[in-house]
Amino acid sequence: MSQVFHRSTNTISRVTIFGALVVVATAGYVLMLINRSAYVTQEGVAREQPVQFSHRHHAGELGIDCRYCHTSVERSAVASVPPTQTCMNCHSQIWVDSPTLEPVRASYRTGRSLEWIKVNDLPDFVYFNHSIHVDKGVGCATCHGRLDKMNLTWQHVSLQMEWCLQCHRNPERYVRPREEIYNMAWQPPADQEARGGELLKAYNVRTRVDCVACHR
Repeated sequence: MSQVFHRSTNTISRVTIFGALVVVATAGYVLMLINRSAYVTQEGVAREQPVQFSHRHHAGELGIDCRYCHTSVERSAVASVPPTQTCMNCHSQIWVDSPTLEPVRASYRTGRSLEWIKVNDLPDFVYFNHSIHVDKGVGCATCHGRLDKMNLTWQHVSLQMEWCLQCHRNPERYVRPREEIYNMAWQPPADQEARGGELLKAYNVRTRVDCVACHR
């Protein structure tokens, strides 16, 4: 009986199989890169807001404490967006004729809130509580970056689950004394892990990596 397939068919089959595996692996790697890119995570992307608010000017140059605007950060899941009245506490007296601040004045006159664009926007299936993290010694800059150096505000980190787990698995690397939580310029000491370990005990920090810690 004559040979049905040419002998080269075996070689072609092997090349096709291994080629398909390479294509699938490459596609998976490319998708992984895309999923971690700023295009997907929005990391480092500055957001245009209805008012050109500068954290650099207010928190950095003027030294206004985070809690003056974000009043509920120590007692609530959300840090809160300041009402227009908070802005007008100062701007009813300074920069009262600035065209840039007209949306603020209009909001105050009409009682209609400014529609701020959310910068750190977690998915609906993720639960995050600001007050718990503040109470356990996590500084603002750990998640939000050096806001005191940002004119326009951007998302400092990816906020993907793998990023959150870095801290949840090794919290001693990230916790700081509570009196330094709002200090944007604070830097961890050389023996951070040792000191962090002491703070974990002092603040009763538990290593939470179970699903229900964040997905409720």
